[in-house]
Amino acid sequence: MPGTSTQEHLRGQGANQELWFQFYNFDLYYLDQMVVLAKENVNIDLYYLDQMVVLAKENVNIDLYYLDQMVVLAKENVNIDLYYLDQMVVLAKENVNIDLYYLDQMVVLAKENCFMNSVIQCLSNTKPLLEYLLSEKHLSDINTSVSSMKGALIKAFSQVIQELWKVEHDGVVNTTALKSQIQRFAPRFMGYNQQDAQEFLRYLLEGLHEDVNRIPCKPKPILTDKAEESWKRYLRMDDSKIVDLFVGQLKSTLRCSSCGHCSITFDPFWDLSLPIPSRTGQLRLQQCLDHFTKEEVLDGDEKPTCSKCQVRRKCIKSFTIQKFPKILVLHIKRFSPLERFRGKLSVIVDFPLSGLDLNAYASNKGSSCCYNLYGVANHSGTTYSGHYTASCKHPYTGDWHEYNDSRVSSISSRSVVSSEAYLLFYELS
Repeated sequence: MPGTSTQEHLRGQGANQELWFQFYNFDLYYLDQMVVLAKENVNIDLYYLDQMVVLAKENVNIDLYYLDQMVVLAKENVNIDLYYLDQMVVLAKENVNIDLYYLDQMVVLAKENCFMNSVIQCLSNTKPLLEYLLSEKHLSDINTSVSSMKGALIKAFSQVIQELWKVEHDGVVNTTALKSQIQRFAPRFMGYNQQDAQEFLRYLLEGLHEDVNRIPCKPKPILTDKAEESWKRYLRMDDSKIVDLFVGQLKSTLRCSSCGHCSITFDPFWDLSLPIPSRTGQLRLQQCLDHFTKEEVLDGDEKPTCSKCQVRRKCIKSFTIQKFPKILVLHIKRFSPLERFRGKLSVIVDFPLSGLDLNAYASNKGSSCCYNLYGVANHSGTTYSGHYTASCKHPYTGDWHEYNDSRVSSISSRSVVSSEAYLLFYELS
Protein backbone atom coordinates (compact mmCIF):
# COMPACT_ATOMS: atom_id res chain seq x y z
CA MET A 1 0.00 0.00 0.00
CA PRO A 2 1.58 3.38 -1.00
CA GLY A 3 2.37 5.59 1.98
CA THR A 4 1.58 2.99 4.66
CA SER A 5 3.33 -0.07 5.98
CA THR A 6 1.71 -3.47 5.61
CA GLN A 7 1.16 -3.59 9.37
CA GLU A 8 -0.59 -0.20 9.38
CA HIS A 9 -2.76 -1.33 6.50
CA LEU A 10 -3.68 -4.52 8.35
CA ARG A 11 -4.62 -2.62 11.50
CA GLY A 12 -7.29 -0.81 9.49
CA GLN A 13 -9.14 -3.96 8.51
CA GLY A 14 -11.78 -3.64 11.25
CA ALA A 15 -13.52 -6.85 12.28
CA ASN A 16 -10.79 -9.01 10.84
CA GLN A 17 -8.03 -7.42 12.91
CA GLU A 18 -7.79 -10.27 15.44
CA LEU A 19 -7.72 -12.93 12.76
CA TRP A 20 -5.06 -11.07 10.82
CA PHE A 21 -2.82 -10.80 13.87
CA GLN A 22 -3.56 -14.42 14.71
CA PHE A 23 -2.27 -15.54 11.31
CA TYR A 24 -0.13 -12.53 10.46
CA ASN A 25 3.38 -13.92 11.03
CA PHE A 26 2.58 -17.26 9.42
CA ASP A 27 0.80 -15.77 6.42
CA LEU A 28 3.22 -13.06 5.41
CA TYR A 29 6.23 -15.27 6.02
CA TYR A 30 5.11 -17.81 3.46
CA LEU A 31 4.02 -15.20 0.95
CA ASP A 32 7.43 -13.57 1.32
CA GLN A 33 9.01 -16.97 0.72
CA MET A 34 6.95 -17.34 -2.45
CA VAL A 35 8.38 -14.10 -3.80
CA VAL A 36 11.92 -15.19 -2.96
CA LEU A 37 11.48 -18.64 -4.48
CA ALA A 38 9.95 -17.24 -7.65
CA LYS A 39 12.84 -14.84 -8.13
CA GLU A 40 15.14 -17.85 -7.94
CA ASN A 41 12.96 -19.66 -10.51
CA VAL A 42 11.93 -22.27 -7.97
CA ASN A 43 8.42 -23.71 -8.25
CA ILE A 44 6.00 -22.38 -5.64
CA ASP A 45 4.96 -25.23 -3.38
CA LEU A 46 1.21 -25.75 -3.48
CA TYR A 47 1.22 -25.97 0.31
CA TYR A 48 1.61 -22.22 0.58
CA LEU A 49 -1.36 -21.55 -1.67
CA ASP A 50 -3.33 -24.07 0.35
CA GLN A 51 -2.61 -22.02 3.46
CA MET A 52 -3.97 -18.94 1.70
CA VAL A 53 -7.20 -20.81 1.00
CA VAL A 54 -7.40 -21.74 4.69
CA LEU A 55 -6.91 -18.10 5.66
CA ALA A 56 -9.55 -17.00 3.18
CA LYS A 57 -12.03 -19.49 4.62
CA GLU A 58 -11.47 -17.83 7.99
CA ASN A 59 -12.46 -14.55 6.31
CA VAL A 60 -8.96 -13.17 6.65
CA ASN A 61 -8.17 -10.28 4.32
CA ILE A 62 -5.24 -11.13 2.07
CA ASP A 63 -3.31 -7.97 1.30
CA LEU A 64 -3.55 -6.91 -2.35
CA TYR A 65 0.17 -6.23 -2.45
CA TYR A 66 0.83 -9.94 -2.15
CA LEU A 67 -1.82 -10.82 -4.70
CA ASP A 68 -0.19 -8.31 -7.00
CA GLN A 69 3.12 -10.08 -6.43
CA MET A 70 1.49 -13.37 -7.38
CA VAL A 71 0.36 -11.82 -10.68
CA VAL A 72 3.98 -10.84 -11.31
CA LEU A 73 5.11 -14.37 -10.47
CA ALA A 74 2.54 -15.85 -12.84
CA LYS A 75 3.88 -13.64 -15.63
CA GLU A 76 7.30 -15.12 -14.96
CA ASN A 77 5.85 -18.57 -15.65
CA VAL A 78 5.88 -19.72 -12.06
CA ASN A 79 3.57 -22.72 -11.88
CA ILE A 80 0.56 -21.70 -9.80
CA ASP A 81 -1.92 -24.54 -9.58
CA LEU A 82 -5.30 -23.62 -11.08
CA TYR A 83 -7.21 -25.64 -8.50
CA TYR A 84 -6.15 -23.30 -5.74
CA LEU A 85 -6.80 -20.21 -7.83
CA ASP A 86 -10.27 -21.52 -8.65
CA GLN A 87 -10.92 -22.09 -4.95
CA MET A 88 -9.90 -18.52 -4.20
CA VAL A 89 -12.29 -17.23 -6.86
CA VAL A 90 -15.11 -19.21 -5.25
CA LEU A 91 -14.24 -17.75 -1.86
CA ALA A 92 -14.12 -14.24 -3.27
CA LYS A 93 -17.58 -14.66 -4.79
CA GLU A 94 -18.79 -15.66 -1.33
CA ASN A 95 -17.77 -12.19 -0.13
CA VAL A 96 -14.45 -13.21 1.34
CA ASN A 97 -12.24 -10.17 0.94
CA ILE A 98 -10.06 -11.13 -2.01
CA ASP A 99 -10.00 -8.71 -4.92
CA LEU A 100 -11.54 -10.41 -7.98
CA TYR A 101 -9.49 -8.39 -10.45
CA TYR A 102 -6.26 -9.87 -9.20
CA LEU A 103 -7.68 -13.37 -9.07
CA ASP A 104 -9.00 -13.11 -12.62
CA GLN A 105 -5.58 -11.97 -13.80
CA MET A 106 -3.91 -14.85 -11.98
CA VAL A 107 -6.22 -17.44 -13.52
CA VAL A 108 -5.72 -16.02 -17.02
CA LEU A 109 -1.94 -15.95 -16.67
CA ALA A 110 -1.73 -19.43 -15.20
CA LYS A 111 -3.76 -20.85 -18.11
CA GLU A 112 -1.70 -19.19 -20.83
CA ASN A 113 0.99 -21.89 -20.93
CA CYS A 114 -1.45 -24.79 -21.34
CA PHE A 115 -0.78 -24.99 -25.11
CA MET A 116 2.88 -25.64 -24.29
CA ASN A 117 2.19 -28.02 -21.42
CA SER A 118 -0.07 -30.30 -23.48
CA VAL A 119 2.51 -30.63 -26.28
CA ILE A 120 5.37 -31.27 -23.84
CA GLN A 121 3.41 -34.08 -22.17
CA CYS A 122 2.71 -35.75 -25.52
CA LEU A 123 6.37 -35.51 -26.53
CA SER A 124 7.41 -36.72 -23.08
CA ASN A 125 5.49 -39.94 -23.74
CA THR A 126 7.06 -40.40 -27.19
CA LYS A 127 9.16 -43.44 -26.29
CA PRO A 128 12.04 -43.17 -28.82
CA LEU A 129 12.40 -39.43 -28.19
CA LEU A 130 12.25 -39.99 -24.43
CA GLU A 131 15.00 -42.61 -24.53
CA TYR A 132 17.14 -40.41 -26.78
CA LEU A 133 16.98 -37.55 -24.28
CA LEU A 134 17.25 -39.62 -21.08
CA SER A 135 20.37 -41.34 -22.44
CA GLU A 136 21.81 -37.85 -23.15
CA LYS A 137 22.86 -38.97 -26.63
CA HIS A 138 21.61 -35.61 -27.87
CA LEU A 139 24.57 -33.89 -26.20
CA SER A 140 27.02 -35.47 -28.64
CA ASP A 141 24.73 -34.58 -31.58
CA ILE A 142 24.56 -30.82 -30.92
CA ASN A 143 25.53 -28.83 -34.01
CA THR A 144 26.91 -25.43 -33.04
CA SER A 145 27.79 -24.42 -36.62
CA VAL A 146 24.29 -24.62 -38.17
CA SER A 147 22.05 -24.12 -35.13
CA SER A 148 21.15 -20.54 -34.27
CA MET A 149 20.49 -21.73 -30.71
CA LYS A 150 23.82 -23.59 -30.31
CA GLY A 151 22.05 -26.43 -28.50
CA ALA A 152 20.35 -24.25 -25.88
CA LEU A 153 16.82 -25.26 -26.90
CA ILE A 154 17.32 -29.03 -26.83
CA LYS A 155 19.24 -28.75 -23.55
CA ALA A 156 16.35 -26.84 -21.95
CA PHE A 157 13.80 -29.28 -23.40
CA SER A 158 15.83 -32.27 -22.23
CA GLN A 159 16.03 -30.81 -18.73
CA VAL A 160 12.22 -30.61 -18.56
CA ILE A 161 11.84 -34.19 -19.82
CA GLN A 162 14.40 -35.49 -17.35
CA GLU A 163 12.65 -33.69 -14.49
CA LEU A 164 9.30 -35.19 -15.54
CA TRP A 165 10.77 -38.69 -15.50
CA LYS A 166 12.75 -38.49 -12.27
CA VAL A 167 11.74 -41.44 -10.09
CA GLU A 168 11.69 -39.32 -6.95
CA HIS A 169 10.01 -36.33 -8.60
CA ASP A 170 6.63 -35.52 -7.08
CA GLY A 171 6.05 -31.83 -7.77
CA VAL A 172 5.53 -29.32 -10.56
CA VAL A 173 8.25 -29.00 -13.21
CA ASN A 174 9.36 -25.46 -13.97
CA THR A 175 9.31 -24.73 -17.73
CA THR A 176 10.55 -21.13 -17.49
CA ALA A 177 13.96 -21.83 -19.01
CA LEU A 178 12.43 -23.83 -21.87
CA LYS A 179 9.91 -21.14 -22.73
CA SER A 180 12.69 -18.56 -22.70
CA GLN A 181 14.69 -20.57 -25.25
CA ILE A 182 11.60 -21.16 -27.41
CA GLN A 183 10.96 -17.42 -27.43
CA ARG A 184 14.56 -16.86 -28.56
CA PHE A 185 14.12 -19.34 -31.41
CA ALA A 186 10.59 -18.21 -32.35
CA PRO A 187 9.81 -14.67 -31.12
CA ARG A 188 6.15 -15.14 -32.08
CA PHE A 189 5.76 -16.93 -28.71
CA MET A 190 6.87 -13.87 -26.75
CA GLY A 191 4.38 -12.48 -24.25
CA TYR A 192 1.48 -14.10 -22.48
CA ASN A 193 -1.13 -14.63 -25.20
CA GLN A 194 -2.70 -18.04 -25.73
CA GLN A 195 -1.12 -19.80 -28.74
CA ASP A 196 -2.02 -22.65 -31.06
CA ALA A 197 -0.65 -26.03 -29.93
CA GLN A 198 -0.04 -27.28 -33.48
CA GLU A 199 2.01 -24.21 -34.39
CA PHE A 200 3.95 -24.52 -31.15
CA LEU A 201 4.68 -28.20 -31.85
CA ARG A 202 5.94 -27.38 -35.35
CA TYR A 203 8.30 -24.65 -34.14
CA LEU A 204 9.52 -26.74 -31.21
CA LEU A 205 10.33 -29.77 -33.38
CA GLU A 206 12.08 -27.62 -35.98
CA GLY A 207 14.11 -25.94 -33.25
CA LEU A 208 15.08 -29.25 -31.65
CA HIS A 209 16.03 -30.62 -35.06
CA GLU A 210 18.18 -27.59 -35.84
CA ASP A 211 20.09 -28.07 -32.59
CA VAL A 212 21.04 -31.67 -33.45
CA ASN A 213 21.18 -31.47 -37.25
CA ARG A 214 23.87 -33.91 -38.40
CA ILE A 215 24.71 -31.70 -41.39
CA PRO A 216 27.57 -29.30 -40.49
CA CYS A 217 26.68 -26.86 -43.29
CA LYS A 218 23.87 -26.91 -45.83
CA PRO A 219 24.87 -27.57 -49.47
CA LYS A 220 23.27 -25.95 -52.48
CA PRO A 221 20.09 -27.81 -53.56
CA ILE A 222 20.07 -30.12 -56.59
CA LEU A 223 16.80 -30.12 -58.51
CA THR A 224 15.14 -33.49 -59.13
CA ASP A 225 11.62 -34.95 -59.04
CA LYS A 226 12.42 -38.52 -58.03
CA ALA A 227 11.15 -39.56 -54.61
CA GLU A 228 14.36 -41.16 -53.35
CA GLU A 229 16.53 -38.35 -54.69
CA SER A 230 14.16 -35.76 -53.24
CA TRP A 231 14.39 -37.41 -49.81
CA LYS A 232 18.19 -37.69 -50.02
CA ARG A 233 18.33 -34.03 -50.99
CA TYR A 234 16.29 -33.15 -47.92
CA LEU A 235 18.57 -35.23 -45.68
CA ARG A 236 21.64 -33.52 -47.16
CA MET A 237 20.37 -30.35 -45.52
CA ASP A 238 18.29 -31.61 -42.60
CA ASP A 239 19.27 -34.82 -40.84
CA SER A 240 18.78 -35.44 -37.11
CA LYS A 241 17.20 -37.80 -34.62
CA ILE A 242 14.16 -35.48 -34.63
CA VAL A 243 13.84 -35.87 -38.41
CA ASP A 244 14.33 -39.64 -38.06
CA LEU A 245 11.27 -39.77 -35.84
CA PHE A 246 8.83 -37.10 -36.99
CA VAL A 247 9.34 -36.29 -40.69
CA GLY A 248 7.55 -38.08 -43.51
CA GLN A 249 7.22 -37.37 -47.23
CA LEU A 250 4.16 -36.40 -49.29
CA LYS A 251 3.76 -37.08 -52.98
CA SER A 252 1.82 -34.39 -54.87
CA THR A 253 0.50 -35.26 -58.33
CA LEU A 254 -0.73 -32.59 -60.75
CA ARG A 255 -2.47 -34.05 -63.84
CA CYS A 256 -3.30 -31.88 -66.83
CA SER A 257 -6.90 -32.41 -67.97
CA SER A 258 -5.94 -31.59 -71.57
CA CYS A 259 -2.83 -33.64 -72.32
CA GLY A 260 -2.86 -35.99 -69.33
CA HIS A 261 0.71 -35.13 -68.37
CA CYS A 262 1.49 -35.65 -64.67
CA SER A 263 3.83 -33.39 -62.76
CA ILE A 264 5.02 -35.00 -59.53
CA THR A 265 6.70 -33.33 -56.57
CA PHE A 266 7.77 -34.63 -53.17
CA ASP A 267 7.70 -32.61 -49.97
CA PRO A 268 8.65 -33.40 -46.37
CA PHE A 269 6.04 -32.99 -43.65
CA TRP A 270 6.15 -32.75 -39.84
CA ASP A 271 2.41 -33.32 -39.43
CA LEU A 272 -0.71 -33.68 -41.54
CA SER A 273 -3.49 -31.10 -41.15
CA LEU A 274 -6.78 -32.88 -41.74
CA PRO A 275 -9.93 -30.91 -42.62
CA ILE A 276 -13.23 -31.83 -41.01
CA PRO A 277 -15.63 -32.56 -43.90
CA SER A 278 -18.86 -32.00 -41.94
CA ARG A 279 -19.98 -29.63 -39.17
CA THR A 280 -22.55 -32.07 -37.76
CA GLY A 281 -22.78 -35.68 -36.71
CA GLN A 282 -19.97 -38.02 -35.76
CA LEU A 283 -17.12 -38.64 -38.17
CA ARG A 284 -14.38 -41.22 -38.46
CA LEU A 285 -10.73 -40.28 -38.82
CA GLN A 286 -10.66 -42.11 -42.15
CA GLN A 287 -13.22 -39.62 -43.51
CA CYS A 288 -10.86 -36.76 -42.68
CA LEU A 289 -7.99 -38.62 -44.36
CA ASP A 290 -10.17 -39.28 -47.41
CA HIS A 291 -10.97 -35.58 -47.59
CA PHE A 292 -7.28 -34.65 -47.29
CA THR A 293 -6.18 -37.01 -50.09
CA LYS A 294 -9.18 -36.63 -52.44
CA GLU A 295 -8.64 -35.21 -55.90
CA GLU A 296 -9.00 -31.43 -56.16
CA VAL A 297 -9.88 -29.63 -59.39
CA LEU A 298 -7.76 -26.53 -60.04
CA ASP A 299 -9.59 -24.27 -62.47
CA GLY A 300 -10.22 -20.59 -63.11
CA ASP A 301 -7.80 -18.37 -61.21
CA GLU A 302 -6.23 -21.49 -59.64
CA LYS A 303 -5.22 -23.05 -62.97
CA PRO A 304 -1.50 -23.90 -62.94
CA THR A 305 0.81 -23.95 -65.94
CA CYS A 306 1.17 -27.42 -67.48
CA SER A 307 4.88 -28.16 -67.91
CA LYS A 308 4.15 -29.98 -71.18
CA CYS A 309 1.52 -27.69 -72.74
CA GLN A 310 3.39 -24.59 -71.48
CA VAL A 311 0.08 -22.81 -70.89
CA ARG A 312 -2.30 -22.58 -67.94
CA ARG A 313 -4.60 -25.60 -67.90
CA LYS A 314 -7.32 -27.07 -65.74
CA CYS A 315 -5.58 -29.69 -63.60
CA ILE A 316 -6.39 -32.38 -61.03
CA LYS A 317 -4.32 -32.33 -57.85
CA SER A 318 -4.00 -35.22 -55.38
CA PHE A 319 -1.84 -36.29 -52.42
CA THR A 320 -0.49 -39.64 -51.30
CA ILE A 321 2.00 -40.51 -48.57
CA GLN A 322 5.35 -41.53 -50.02
CA LYS A 323 7.25 -42.08 -46.77
CA PHE A 324 5.61 -42.80 -43.43
CA PRO A 325 7.29 -41.32 -40.34
CA LYS A 326 7.94 -43.34 -37.19
CA ILE A 327 5.89 -40.79 -35.25
CA LEU A 328 2.84 -39.49 -37.12
CA VAL A 329 1.17 -36.33 -35.85
CA LEU A 330 -2.34 -35.70 -37.19
CA HIS A 331 -3.74 -32.19 -36.76
CA ILE A 332 -7.54 -32.07 -36.74
CA LYS A 333 -8.40 -28.65 -38.18
CA ARG A 334 -11.03 -27.43 -35.75
CA PHE A 335 -10.10 -23.81 -36.49
CA SER A 336 -10.06 -22.23 -39.92
CA PRO A 337 -9.89 -18.61 -41.16
CA LEU A 338 -13.15 -19.23 -43.03
CA GLU A 339 -14.80 -20.55 -39.86
CA ARG A 340 -13.48 -17.82 -37.57
CA PHE A 341 -16.83 -16.11 -37.11
CA ARG A 342 -18.80 -19.36 -37.04
CA GLY A 343 -16.93 -20.82 -34.09
CA LYS A 344 -14.85 -23.90 -33.45
CA LEU A 345 -15.76 -27.22 -35.08
CA SER A 346 -16.53 -29.42 -32.07
CA VAL A 347 -17.81 -32.54 -33.82
CA ILE A 348 -16.50 -35.87 -32.58
CA VAL A 349 -13.90 -37.41 -34.88
CA ASP A 350 -13.68 -41.07 -33.90
CA PHE A 351 -10.09 -42.30 -34.13
CA PRO A 352 -8.66 -45.76 -33.39
CA LEU A 353 -6.40 -46.29 -30.37
CA SER A 354 -4.56 -49.03 -32.23
CA GLY A 355 -4.33 -50.51 -35.70
CA LEU A 356 -4.68 -47.31 -37.76
CA ASP A 357 -3.94 -48.70 -41.22
CA LEU A 358 -2.96 -46.03 -43.75
CA ASN A 359 -2.10 -48.32 -46.66
CA ALA A 360 -5.02 -46.88 -48.67
CA TYR A 361 -3.25 -43.50 -48.64
CA ALA A 362 0.22 -44.80 -49.53
CA SER A 363 1.93 -44.01 -52.83
CA ASN A 364 3.26 -47.56 -52.85
CA LYS A 365 0.58 -50.03 -51.81
CA GLY A 366 1.75 -52.67 -49.39
CA SER A 367 3.87 -50.25 -47.37
CA SER A 368 4.26 -50.82 -43.64
CA CYS A 369 1.96 -48.14 -42.31
CA CYS A 370 0.00 -49.33 -39.28
CA TYR A 371 -0.03 -47.00 -36.28
CA ASN A 372 -0.94 -47.07 -32.58
CA LEU A 373 -2.09 -44.00 -30.65
CA TYR A 374 -0.14 -42.85 -27.59
CA GLY A 375 -0.97 -39.16 -27.14
CA VAL A 376 -3.70 -36.57 -27.71
CA ALA A 377 -3.55 -32.82 -27.20
CA ASN A 378 -7.10 -31.65 -26.42
CA HIS A 379 -8.60 -28.18 -26.76
CA SER A 380 -11.69 -27.17 -24.80
CA GLY A 381 -13.42 -23.83 -25.20
CA THR A 382 -13.93 -21.56 -28.18
CA THR A 383 -11.97 -20.00 -31.01
CA TYR A 384 -11.11 -17.02 -28.85
CA SER A 385 -10.80 -18.57 -25.41
CA GLY A 386 -9.86 -22.09 -24.47
CA HIS A 387 -7.66 -24.49 -22.55
CA TYR A 388 -5.32 -27.29 -23.62
CA THR A 389 -4.86 -30.62 -21.84
CA ALA A 390 -3.16 -33.86 -22.85
CA SER A 391 -4.13 -37.53 -22.72
CA CYS A 392 -1.09 -39.81 -22.92
CA LYS A 393 -0.36 -43.52 -22.81
CA HIS A 394 2.56 -44.44 -20.58
CA PRO A 395 5.30 -45.78 -22.89
CA TYR A 396 6.13 -48.69 -20.56
CA THR A 397 3.00 -49.58 -18.56
CA GLY A 398 0.40 -48.77 -21.23
CA ASP A 399 -1.77 -46.89 -18.71
CA TRP A 400 -3.54 -43.71 -19.83
CA HIS A 401 -3.27 -40.43 -17.90
CA GLU A 402 -4.73 -36.97 -18.31
CA TYR A 403 -2.39 -33.99 -17.87
CA ASN A 404 -4.10 -30.73 -16.95
CA ASP A 405 -1.19 -28.35 -16.34
CA SER A 406 0.16 -29.44 -12.94
CA ARG A 407 -2.56 -32.02 -12.28
CA VAL A 408 -2.26 -35.64 -13.41
CA SER A 409 -5.02 -38.25 -13.18
CA SER A 410 -5.52 -41.81 -14.40
CA ILE A 411 -8.14 -42.23 -17.11
CA SER A 412 -9.75 -45.06 -19.01
CA SER A 413 -8.80 -45.59 -22.65
CA ARG A 414 -12.53 -45.24 -23.42
CA SER A 415 -12.40 -41.55 -22.48
CA VAL A 416 -9.56 -40.70 -24.87
CA VAL A 417 -11.80 -40.11 -27.91
CA SER A 418 -13.70 -36.83 -27.53
CA SER A 419 -14.86 -33.77 -29.43
CA GLU A 420 -11.88 -31.87 -27.96
CA ALA A 421 -9.14 -33.94 -29.66
CA TYR A 422 -6.87 -31.55 -31.59
CA LEU A 423 -3.49 -33.25 -32.12
CA LEU A 424 -3.15 -37.02 -32.41
CA PHE A 425 0.23 -38.67 -31.81
CA TYR A 426 0.67 -42.12 -33.42
CA GLU A 427 3.68 -44.45 -33.39
CA LEU A 428 4.45 -46.81 -36.26
CA SER A 429 3.89 -50.38 -35.10
